[in-house]
Amino acid sequence: MTQAAISANSSVLFHFDITLADGSAAESTRVHNKPSKLQMGDSSISPAFEAQLIGLVAGDKKTFTLAPQDAYGMPNPDNIFYVDRSKFSGDAPAKVGSIIGFTMPDGSELPGLVRDVVGESVTVDFNHPLAGQTLTFNIEIVKVS
Repeated sequence: MTQAAISANSSVLFHFDITLADGSAAESTRVHNKPSKLQMGDSSISPAFEAQLIGLVAGDKKTFTLAPQDAYGMPNPDNIFYVDRSKFSGDAPAKVGSIIGFTMPDGSELPGLVRDVVGESVTVDFNHPLAGQTLTFNIEIVKVS
């Protein structure tokens, strides 16, 4: 029996390791041994990433590098907000470098990175932390269906 190859509408279970341009580790599904699941064609990842997966089968490994616009995109200045310091608590202080979850009107939580604190104004960046980065992906296909 031949293995199913990844096509435009496959469901894919895969491990990935992401490294930055300087070689430092950014993210990995192997840390907790929880592979990522992807439905090809659902627009959850970039067409450039999907194109790297087409034709692969379970057990295949591949390494590729994507430019920022093909990975997590470029930072959007509209995703940077200025929040009053009083909105922060002792549990989640306004400290540069902190990632804090903010509850959205629909009840979901969106992580924001505190970029700057000046007086009572806190600059919070809601762009993906890897936006604007050239990234190298090491992937291993676990299952294709």
